[in-house]
Amino acid sequence: MVEVGDFVRIEKDGRVYEGLVMPRHAFSGKDILVIKLRNGYNIGIKLTKNCKIKVIERRKERIAKKREIPYDENKPTVALIGTGGTIASYVDYETGAVHPAATTEELAFAVPEIFDICNVEAKILFQKFSENIKPKDWQKMAKEVAKYLNKNMPVIVTHGTDTLAYSSTALAFMLKNLNNPVVFVGSQRSSDRPSSDAFQNLMNSAYVALSDIGEVVVVMHSSISSNGCFIHRATKVRKMHSSRRDAFVSLNSKPIGIVKNGKIEFYEKYEKKKSGKVRIKPNLNENVCLLFYYPGLKREDFEKIVDGKDGVVIAGTGLGHVSDDLIPPIRKLTKKGIPVVITTQCLQGRVNLNVYSTGRKLLKAGVIEGEDMLPEVAWIKLMWVLANEKDIEEAMKRNIAGEISERREI
Repeated sequence: MVEVGDFVRIEKDGRVYEGLVMPRHAFSGKDILVIKLRNGYNIGIKLTKNCKIKVIERRKERIAKKREIPYDENKPTVALIGTGGTIASYVDYETGAVHPAATTEELAFAVPEIFDICNVEAKILFQKFSENIKPKDWQKMAKEVAKYLNKNMPVIVTHGTDTLAYSSTALAFMLKNLNNPVVFVGSQRSSDRPSSDAFQNLMNSAYVALSDIGEVVVVMHSSISSNGCFIHRATKVRKMHSSRRDAFVSLNSKPIGIVKNGKIEFYEKYEKKKSGKVRIKPNLNENVCLLFYYPGLKREDFEKIVDGKDGVVIAGTGLGHVSDDLIPPIRKLTKKGIPVVITTQCLQGRVNLNVYSTGRKLLKAGVIEGEDMLPEVAWIKLMWVLANEKDIEEAMKRNIAGEISERREI
């Protein structure tokens, strides 16, 4: 009798399938056996008279074994830091439910095939839905990542996808003189789903972690198919779809490269890892607002939002515009020494306030052009700049972590 959680071998019509028996789907027939293959995909196999099923390992036997994280002195060691999210989850084979990893062992064994290429030193920093992660959590991440980097370990951070790009951007500004890659990774679909991207994303992250990259990057599916993962620069990537596996897209820049079958092909120049100690500048001024301009935004509403802030980032229209009504209160802010940065909600392209009269009025009012930075990147950068730099305008215009492109290729 085959039970949920057993590892089985099935022979049918000259083909062989091996995998874990999964709970039966509510809409599948009683003659369908669902198994999770070694590559992470679930498939349903119709049980017929010509099926041969062999139980290779019982679930109870596997659980009874002590799950020690393996170590091979001939392999490099990668730090795996868990912060939550779908990718750091495991399947409960009693109920079929997916739970967040509660121990370092569960985190390390989320994709056990990773042990084929490296040792893993796992740590659960916290378990949060990514929408609950705050700037203080970025600071905790940065400090923890720096500890491992200064032990000469590459770092993989597992993270929920909704705000993954925010966290990776923050660490890109906070961490200096990287001696190894810092790889953020998530998954759009949980490990109990046939189309889960967790396996490939994490495996490819390990290959990137062992590369010569000296930047904070994001590794996620390059297409809806399982044919590789793009390596995105943290300050240039955005989640552009709520559910697709290739939701993450590099904007105003090509991805740094792609990883397929354990090999990396680079598209862009990148910072290579350096020698010496990693430095950390985790301070942030959180009293900065990010404001999305919309037609008809009233001056009094704008003034209420920005009142008492130490910095303001506006996602304007087109080349970086707002209505004439908002220019006087913007001028009032800049005269007080409060920086106002203009970005574009178009996302693709660059702010240019020298084309139309509105833009020139904004320049006279003292705004800082956000170049081709994404609005949220400019917001995080301004928080960091206010806490770490003296000349705010110069620092906002300076390319610090790859957030500003000199030019954009078609």
